[in-house]
Amino acid sequence: MGRRHRRKIPQGLFTTNIESLSHEARGVAHIDGKTIFVENALAGEQVEFNYVNTRSKYDEGVAENIINASEQRTEPGCEYFGYCGGCSLQHMHADAQLEHKQSVLLEQFTHLGNVNPKEVLPPLKGPLFGYRHKARLGVKYVIKKERVLVGFREKRSPFIADIKHCEVLHPDIGYKISDLQALIETISIKDKIPQIEVAVSDNGIALVMRHLEEFTEDDLSNLKDFEEQHNFKFYLQPGGYDSVHRLASSSNDCELFYKLDDHDINIYFQPTDFTQINVEINKQMINLAIELLEVDKEDNILDLFCGVGNFTLPIARKAKSVVGVEGDEGLVQRAKNNAIKNNIDNVEFYVADLADFDKDYDFMKKPYDKILLDPARTGAKEIISAINMKNIKRIVYVSCNPATLARDAGILVNEKGFKLKKAGVMDMFPHTAHVESIAVFTK
Repeated sequence: MGRRHRRKIPQGLFTTNIESLSHEARGVAHIDGKTIFVENALAGEQVEFNYVNTRSKYDEGVAENIINASEQRTEPGCEYFGYCGGCSLQHMHADAQLEHKQSVLLEQFTHLGNVNPKEVLPPLKGPLFGYRHKARLGVKYVIKKERVLVGFREKRSPFIADIKHCEVLHPDIGYKISDLQALIETISIKDKIPQIEVAVSDNGIALVMRHLEEFTEDDLSNLKDFEEQHNFKFYLQPGGYDSVHRLASSSNDCELFYKLDDHDINIYFQPTDFTQINVEINKQMINLAIELLEVDKEDNILDLFCGVGNFTLPIARKAKSVVGVEGDEGLVQRAKNNAIKNNIDNVEFYVADLADFDKDYDFMKKPYDKILLDPARTGAKEIISAINMKNIKRIVYVSCNPATLARDAGILVNEKGFKLKKAGVMDMFPHTAHVESIAVFTK
């Protein structure tokens, strides 16, 4: 079998005009009929770029000099932008980012679902920096530098970016990157710590430290001193997620939680649980979902992919009853506990695999008036195809992937007899190409 021919990457700077933006918000240009995706370029700009990759059907490049700048261009808010892979759109004005994401959503509705919303909702906006309450940071001891790096990956590289702070992480952790690096440099197994998972709560910051070998007593003492000094809670992860445990239990240890003030609810969670990355947008999103569902005291509502009860419990404050369904048994147990702790007794929770489920599940036999969906990126095709929609009046669908939302919207509208009444985007992930959206379907 012959050796695969490696394409030669053109060297030097090349000038081109950017015609449009791709879904990932990269500039789209054409040279000699071939498509080029150019990072750090905006529609309407003329740029000088260099090639970073060449493929049979398209090439990739990075704009180095902006000859004619777009009005949408702005100064990045972080000195590491363009080098660190944590963000991709800081060069684009925040409102323009949202306009682009909205256009992606509407295009997906048209092309993948053959549907269009009757009304486009105004985007939900929140903080542009310091918004990330969840993150997975890479850790690497670099022998040549005799230094530990902690952060996101470099752009187009498996290496950890050499940064001292992060502007999009919650400031209580974003400005402690250097401190974390210095701490790990004191650890005997600093070359055996591949990642730290961050979870910010209203009562402190949890850091889940993956480690491939056991810590020494001195290591554990250093970790304890550091967490007391910085109000962190270290969790250790020697194996899979089931191995995660607190560094040291203490009498003043409290469960992680976030407060939903508008509903007088505390949501308690474990550091590795799925929770929304952007707390401010999450609060707005819950209120909008309740408004779009038009929840009233006579409603029996089904909350699919309910997690720890983020939507279920606020909805239960206004509805007759709510049933939450989730595939992860640990999340369901946390949701049940959250209902008890918040004195909410008109909810039930079930464990069920919503991608491959049995129609004889008990929750499928109950009558519902309305449904809320908040699936993972793969969407909710299986459950919406199987469930009896005869008496369902409204469906609110929260999505982290416009392609699967559009596909599922096509099923609801073209097969199940619903109308796509409203849809819009939410700025859950500023400075990234990630599109978070919400849609309401009515009979």
